[in-house]
Amino acid sequence: MFRAVFIEKDERGYRADVVELPESRLPDGDVLVNVEFSTLNYKDGLAITGKGPIVRSFPMVPGIDFAGVVSSSSNPAFAAGDRVVLNGWGVGEHHWGGLAQRAKVKGEWLIKLPGSMPSRRAMIIGTAGYTAMLSVMALEKYGIHPGAGDVLVTGAGGGVGSIAIMLLHKLGFRVVASTGRPEEELYLKNLGASEIIDRTQLSQPGKPLQKERWIAAIDSVGSHTLANVCGGIRADGAVAACGMAQGLDFPASVAPFILRGVALFGINSVTRPKAERIEAWNRLASLLTEADLERTVMEVGLKDVVAAAGRLMSSQIRGRTVVDVNR
Repeated sequence: MFRAVFIEKDERGYRADVVELPESRLPDGDVLVNVEFSTLNYKDGLAITGKGPIVRSFPMVPGIDFAGVVSSSSNPAFAAGDRVVLNGWGVGEHHWGGLAQRAKVKGEWLIKLPGSMPSRRAMIIGTAGYTAMLSVMALEKYGIHPGAGDVLVTGAGGGVGSIAIMLLHKLGFRVVASTGRPEEELYLKNLGASEIIDRTQLSQPGKPLQKERWIAAIDSVGSHTLANVCGGIRADGAVAACGMAQGLDFPASVAPFILRGVALFGINSVTRPKAERIEAWNRLASLLTEADLERTVMEVGLKDVVAAAGRLMSSQIRGRTVVDVNR
């Protein structure tokens, strides 16, 4: 038996609870993992609360990522005792996910944890930090470099935003953080932000072309925010779009892209090739220390996840929420 967050939808409605399940209930997969830590991401919050159509089939164990130790494997790439991490691949959406003490998945979805990185540290980073790293890598590959100008991070108090600020600061960029929570100014500056702006500057409809303010941006918000971000990027700058907290819509103009040569990169963290995943995780391991990450984290047990998901969707949680699935 193992404990898991379990989402059901039937004649009694939509509900999420922590239950005990037999291992025989686990879905098909060639690697069985003893999960040690998972996280609570925005997608998980949507799934657990039912506020977004994240779950594709029921019943479902949510959790879009996890880290732990291989228990058994029929996949030649993995053996019992290997320390592994998983991000994406529809886990927690249409395949049972990581908010559980056991997970059975396809080995091709896993990568081995870099070096001696422990599971807890990996899950403080989690999909949010992995997505932030992919965003930074996209900007770097385009040619954005420290000294070229300010880099804006929207949704700065969230998981992606918090780690994006740390990564950019570590790499030598001057970071501007956009947040709707002015009380988080000290927190964001301690992460490496040099300047804080109120998200209301970006969240309402704006002009297609605005004052050139930033050479690049990492946006986890979407909608009018992303449109305004693009309108304020300097000529030949770039934006990495990796989230939709405000909405999936993009009420924008082609003007920034044609008249200023702005590039817009969509960051799909769910199905990245293994080589890119390994590169991202190796860089995360080298750039972020335990002390860096502890500034961003709140830890909860599996029993606390449903309540924490509600707080997350009400913007009452900042940074990263790591889940110890064994308590």
